[in-house]
Amino acid sequence: MNETIRQLTEDDLQALQAMDTGIDDDYVIRVFDRISTGPNRLFGLFHDGRLASIGGYTIFAGSYAMLGRMRSDVRFRGQSLSSKLMAHVRDAALDHPGIRFVGANTQEFNLPAQRVLEKIGLSRQAELFSAIATNVETFENGSAPWQKIASDKEKMRWLEAVYIRSGRVFPYECYYPFPASPDLFSGQALAQWDFYENPDGDRIVITKHDVKKFDYLHTLYPWDDLFEQPGLWETLHAPLENIRRGSEEGAFVWMDLTRKQTAKLPKGHPFELPSPWFLYGTDIQ
Repeated sequence: MNETIRQLTEDDLQALQAMDTGIDDDYVIRVFDRISTGPNRLFGLFHDGRLASIGGYTIFAGSYAMLGRMRSDVRFRGQSLSSKLMAHVRDAALDHPGIRFVGANTQEFNLPAQRVLEKIGLSRQAELFSAIATNVETFENGSAPWQKIASDKEKMRWLEAVYIRSGRVFPYECYYPFPASPDLFSGQALAQWDFYENPDGDRIVITKHDVKKFDYLHTLYPWDDLFEQPGLWETLHAPLENIRRGSEEGAFVWMDLTRKQTAKLPKGHPFELPSPWFLYGTDIQ
C-alpha cells in the first residue's frame, strides 16, 4: 500500500472526476479551477495511485484560513484517510505567514466531518443558522428606513464596540464566519459592507452583496430584538431590490442568526432554516 498527499493541479481534474463520492453534480468539480488557485488550495490523498480523499483551504483577509471541501471516495472509507489528509491541509495552512486562525464550518448533521475536525485539533466555537428568504416585506410596518453610515471611522467604531471587544463571530461572507479582529476589516474590506444606524443611535444593521451561485443581501444584525426596532426590515428593502434588478439567478436575503434569534421568528415567517452551521477552529498564539 502506498499513500501520498500533494497539492492538486489542473492535471488532476480527471482523477477527481473518477472519484465515487456519492455526491451528484458536485460543485468542487464544476469550479475546480477556481478553488485550487489564488488564495485557495486543494490537496489530494492518493492510495496506490488513485485519488481517495480531497480537502483544501482558503485564506481570508490574509490572516484567516478556512478548511473545507472534504470528499472521500466511498471505496476507501473507513481508513481514516480524511483525518490524515486534513491534518496535512491544516499544517499547510499554518505555513502561511500571519495566520491567526484556522477553522472549518460544517452543518450540525455532518457528524463524520465534525469527528475529523476534532481529531485534527479544532474545537467548536460558534453556531449560526443561515436564514434565507426571497424577501422580508411581511415584517415591514411602514416605518422609515435607517440612516446609512458613510464614515469608515464610524463603521470601525461600531465594529469595535459590537464585535471585536466581545470576540463575537463576524460572518465575513456567506458560509464563512470568523472571530472578529481588526485584521478582518483592514484595507478595502470596510467598503464591502453598508452600515445603517437606527434613529436612537444604539443599533446597526450591516449588509453586503454576496454571490454564492445566487445573489444574496447578506445581512448581519447582532441583537435579539429583531421585531422591536422600527425600520429595521424597511432598511433591507432598497438594497435587496438593487441586487434583484441586476440578478439573473435570483436574489435573496441571507441572515446569519443565533439560535436565540431564530426563536424570535414568528409563526409563518418567510425564512428557510436549514440545520445550523458549527464553526470549528483554533486560535494561533
